[in-house]
Amino acid sequence: MESLDALADQVRQCARCRLSRTRTNAVPGNGAGNARLMFVGEAPGFHEDQQGSPFVGAAGHLLDTLLASINLSRERVYITNVVKCRPPDNRDPQPDEIEACRGFLDCQLAMIKPAMVVTLGRFSMQLAYSGVSISRVHGQPKRVGDVIYYPMFHPAAALHQPRYRSLLEQDMRRIPEILSSMAGTDPTPAPPAPPAQLTLF
Repeated sequence: MESLDALADQVRQCARCRLSRTRTNAVPGNGAGNARLMFVGEAPGFHEDQQGSPFVGAAGHLLDTLLASINLSRERVYITNVVKCRPPDNRDPQPDEIEACRGFLDCQLAMIKPAMVVTLGRFSMQLAYSGVSISRVHGQPKRVGDVIYYPMFHPAAALHQPRYRSLLEQDMRRIPEILSSMAGTDPTPAPPAPPAQLTLF
């Protein structure tokens, strides 16, 4: 956790791209530092920018409901975003902004070592999938090395288009089974690992 805390401080001080000039707070991520299950969204929104914490607005409340449906809470998973600062007016993050933040996400993945990464939305989906539509691959797990990537629609999509909510709920309910069958484990945190020896930014 000391390493994650140090990384979070680096994120809060980051000035690598234009988003640092318009943010209120950077949003490093939070949750269990030894989580078996990690959720990666796209970028902070208004409420996240104000509070410095991921998924605290309406989409976050829906995510909490989805987690509860499989008997999980935020304290047992780790939640972060591809981009750690809010894009103005909630526009899509730009490629250079994603690239500027990629090292932070890579460090989080290396430190936490999740068994499964749930990508929320089309930008985080590109961690494991490229050149395809999220409508085609949502709910289809893919192993990359030792990690299972599992694309889902972003909860915000269900707020704007209610037809996506049932798809989100269905995909979420499959997570425990996928973790058990593909990773030989359940979504409870593993015993704490020694702090990773990584060069931070």
